Amino acid sequence: MELIGHDHRYAAEQMLLMLFPGERPVYGAADGDDLLRLSLRRGAKYATASCLLLRDGRAARGTARFALSAVEKGGDAVRLEQRIVKLAFYRAALAWGVPKPVWGCLTGVRPAKFMAGLVYKDGLSPAAAERSLVRDFGVEPDRAALCADSFVAAEAVRAALAPEDVCLYIGIPYCPTRCAYCSFVSVDAPKLLQTIPDYLAALEREMAAAAEALGQAGKRVIAVYVGGGTPTTLSAEQLDRLLCRLRELFDLSACREITVEAGRPDTVTEEKLRVLVRRGVDRVSVNPQTMSDEVLRTIGRRHTAAEILKAVEMVKTAGGLAFNMDLIAGLPGDDPESFADTLSQVLALEPDNVTVHTLALKKGSRFLTEGGYALPDGAAVGEMLSHARAVLTRSGFRPYYMYRQKFMSGSFENVGWTRPGRENLYNVCIMEELCPILAMGAGGSTKLTAPGGVVRRLMAPKYPREYMDRIDELCRSKDEIVRFFRENR
Repeated sequence: MELIGHDHRYAAEQMLLMLFPGERPVYGAADGDDLLRLSLRRGAKYATASCLLLRDGRAARGTARFALSAVEKGGDAVRLEQRIVKLAFYRAALAWGVPKPVWGCLTGVRPAKFMAGLVYKDGLSPAAAERSLVRDFGVEPDRAALCADSFVAAEAVRAALAPEDVCLYIGIPYCPTRCAYCSFVSVDAPKLLQTIPDYLAALEREMAAAAEALGQAGKRVIAVYVGGGTPTTLSAEQLDRLLCRLRELFDLSACREITVEAGRPDTVTEEKLRVLVRRGVDRVSVNPQTMSDEVLRTIGRRHTAAEILKAVEMVKTAGGLAFNMDLIAGLPGDDPESFADTLSQVLALEPDNVTVHTLALKKGSRFLTEGGYALPDGAAVGEMLSHARAVLTRSGFRPYYMYRQKFMSGSFENVGWTRPGRENLYNVCIMEELCPILAMGAGGSTKLTAPGGVVRRLMAPKYPREYMDRIDELCRSKDEIVRFFRENR
């Protein structure tokens, strides 16, 4: 790969990963007959990016440009340069013969945030931004419509936020077993579960330090999300103590929702649900991923579809709990027909939200380390997603947040669908980066945001033992939260 007149490596590598997933960048002179040359030239009126792609003895070219007057009017020159570099590469790849992705040349995690950039930075109306996604960036019309719906949902949340608002994330990195698509848990589950008491003790210390920092910074909590892992892996007594400490440490007088993932139905009990309701939790997730017993066995879930039905019935009986259900399109052994049956069964349970994920092949998952799984191809996954979109729309659901990941089957997307008025506030805030997210626990990713696009990330160790060993350091690091908000008022 050769970069001439610029050093936008990240933009180039993003496109390479999407268009040629098996390739990795090698900078410098051409390797044999293959060449990717990305050039950027600034003239009197325009900045122009050009791409020469030579691969397998065939050459293709692509160009893109923007008017320098856009920078003079306040546009971000770096952002615009990166955009045309990616567009030139994308156009050359299509000319070479790469199949057109449904998301066109968009590579980012948050398509709706990209649309927000077209509106707030480029001055387009929402309708014009949706048309631009299709016309200028190659996004398929149905995906552009998904993006527009998510943008509208995010704007409604944005309008209701105050500068002092923050969300909390509390991570419980424990599951009864490891699913084949998961890359998180790296040690034997029974051995890992023995560390829960010590982990919770360390977590309480971090929560206390975080609460003090938020108080000094003058921030207020509007949403809490307890995720994982599977938080309901904890016992009823452990959940009760955790939620009690949450209320003791943080001022939740402005909190609009508290969500706890009860993702694995084999961890849901009536006693645990009573604890959640008693301690003010008003949202849970029961995540089957599939209602096929055969597929559940294949992915390493030690429960049946019947147990999913039982868990949902317990949630409904507990009272006062909105509930989400997650599905994954692209699991081994699944096909469009069985996926449609799963969706039908899930909708019959009348959830408030349904999240339809596309399978992502994560480094460290058994899908990659062991191999031998018969995964549906991109066309089959596309059929599953199209069916879900049509059925959910007919059933009164609307998309309210979405995101993309690396190595997704078919390069598709994950979409959260909701009944009107039942949106999960936390999901919108974190996906569209609408307010600071303060994370506690192993694997937590705190994202501090301030006006002007200022962002600061603070990462916690991924694994429980490392987290516990570094808890003193993590508690001290909360001073950085106070400094950040004082410096970016």
